[in-house]
This record gives sequence, structure tokens and C-alpha cells, in this order.
Amino acid sequence: MEQYKSILGNIGKYVTLNQEETKKLLAIIRTTKVKKRQFIDQPNYICQYRNYVVKGSFRSYFIDGDGKEHTVQIAIEDWFVSDFYSYITQTPATLFVEALEDSVILQMTYSDIEGLCREIHGLSEYFRITTERAFAFSRKRALSNLSMSAEERYLELLQRYPDIVKRVPQKVIASYLGFTPEFLSKIRKNLTSNT
Repeated sequence: MEQYKSILGNIGKYVTLNQEETKKLLAIIRTTKVKKRQFIDQPNYICQYRNYVVKGSFRSYFIDGDGKEHTVQIAIEDWFVSDFYSYITQTPATLFVEALEDSVILQMTYSDIEGLCREIHGLSEYFRITTERAFAFSRKRALSNLSMSAEERYLELLQRYPDIVKRVPQKVIASYLGFTPEFLSKIRKNLTSNT
């Protein structure tokens, strides 16, 4: 039961499941250990799992026509990570989802979750709320990329998620923020010299 403590705590922030509902949920969860640099999703394969990070960190990214990587999500403990478009539409993925550290995830298949959500209203509400929050965050990030300077975007990330900045490689953070690692080094150097 200890391995499910974090996901049950996350669910408990939004909805209440009774003992029987919790038991049904735990029955569909698979615990998976993932090695650093291992992929859990890849382009052209349908994303089968909604992945909840218990331990470790991940990034999802795509590679453009010029071979450049673009990170679209970074996920650490207590977050979900997948190629969500592929997962929700059950169509081939366009993103790579890669472990940045040795990690442990809880995996739930699309069909298992859909079946349980039809049966358990609280679970359906939980996934609706978390999906809406993810969409809202994605929209806010898109607006930040359009309206904020590179330095402001880095400072916002640093303020909101200091753990990510400490744990995730600089090239991944730069890719996530939309600039080169060299430019990120310059921003960090400027911020250090101004303090």
C-alpha cells in the first residue's frame, strides 16, 4: 500500500474514493521501474498508459525536421507524464517520453481507466479535473512563451519549480524554455552577477 500513498494523496486533493473504489483502482495499477534514458513512449506507437511519477523525472519531446529537440513537458514526482494526445485519442504518438533519472512510475491503461471512470464517478471527476488543470497550464505556458522574455521565463520556472532546475540537465531546461543551452548559461551568469 505504501507504493500507492502518493497517488492516493494526489487523488484525495480533489475527490474522495471509498474503500471499495480505492481497491478497484489499485487493481488496475502496474508499478514499473524505468532506467535513466529509457523511453516509455515513442513516436508511431499508440500511448497505452497514463503514467504517474512516484520517483524520478521525465521529459517529453519531439524532434523537428532539422533534427532539433523541443521539450514540451518535464515531469517529476506526483505528476502524470505521457504523450497525452496519443493517450486520449488512441492514435500514434508524436512525442518521445524519456526518463531523466532512474524512476518508478504507476501505469494505468486507457481501457482500464475508461472502464473505471464509467463505474466510479469520483475517479471520473479526478481525471477530468487533472486533465483540465494540465490544459490550463499548457495554455499559460504558451502565453508566457509569447509575452515574456527568455529571462522572465527562466525566472518563472526557477520560482515555481526550483527542484526541476536543480535536477534536470541544463540542455533540457533550455529546450523546454525555447532557447539554446548557451543562451541559458548566459542568463544564469547575468542573474548571478546581478545578485
